[in-house]
Amino acid sequence: MIEIQNLKKTFRTADGEFDALNGVSISVADGEIYGIIGMSGAGKSTLVRCINMLERPTAGTVCVDGVDLGKLKSKELRAERRKISMIFQNFNLLMQRNCLDNVCFPLKLAGVKKKEAKVRAQALLETVGLADKAYAYPAQLSGGQKQRVAIARALASDPKVLLCDEATSALDPKTTQSILELIRDINRRLGITVIVITHQMNVIEEICDRVAVIDGGRIVEEGAVADVFSAPKSEAARRIVFPEDELAALPYAEERIVRLVFNGSEAAATPLIAGLAVDEGISANILYASTRNIGGKVYGKMLVGLPGDDDAVKRAIDYLNGDGVSAGELVREDSESTKGEEE
Repeated sequence: MIEIQNLKKTFRTADGEFDALNGVSISVADGEIYGIIGMSGAGKSTLVRCINMLERPTAGTVCVDGVDLGKLKSKELRAERRKISMIFQNFNLLMQRNCLDNVCFPLKLAGVKKKEAKVRAQALLETVGLADKAYAYPAQLSGGQKQRVAIARALASDPKVLLCDEATSALDPKTTQSILELIRDINRRLGITVIVITHQMNVIEEICDRVAVIDGGRIVEEGAVADVFSAPKSEAARRIVFPEDELAALPYAEERIVRLVFNGSEAAATPLIAGLAVDEGISANILYASTRNIGGKVYGKMLVGLPGDDDAVKRAIDYLNGDGVSAGELVREDSESTKGEEE
């Protein structure tokens, strides 16, 4: 269990003090894949660096399995850090060493004998699908292969926690998908707790169980991924879920807007929106859709416009919610301000 309570990190700059984190509190269960999402400058990278004490918090606590990392002496902290590995956007591989030696490096630092380290490193390269690249150098690898080597190296210390700081941001969509599948497989097979730091919503949707939205150094929203992304309550979450170009395209009429998140819904012979019209007598206007069919299951998102009647909206949401589908109403700021003016 990772428990972060009232975490604060203040930097001193030429213009004065800057609060990168201001009272962050989250809990991550053992074996969970937990996402932290925010735009650039929100504080997410500072937060992940505070988790393993690469940055010392100004105030607050970080406890891993009941151990308060902030109270440890240097030697004790180094021992605890071996349980918390990290992978980065730019891979951080040693370019003058081959893949096998890169994976061996943390084992060497830990005092593992050379022969034993090589056996362990070769097994880890096999785990990440690169057994045949043991003697290749980073310059000879693709971006995805470099990240796989970085993951193998991160696993060398047999960690309990894997921190992923924008680990797929430099990769193309297909490679990103393969790396996320690898991380999810490692989580399931090894039981490693994973914390994913990203600005990409599709990364969170793909593998995370829960998500926290960070903005201005504060956690502004937290919950199950489907709940947060289907009906975001904070302005920061709405900006992530609905980029400005998508929001600008929405009609500002009397329609109520419901967002659907498809996370492995069985592809049905009768489309869901058509079924809503036939079974419930409610016509929905598809405003935006980005879905894909993988192996007979649907993934992606959709925005639909519904009549303004409260009963119709409730019945529609009840109908649309189901296995692999989460539906929730999007409350737009213009609607809220309009209601306030009318009241």
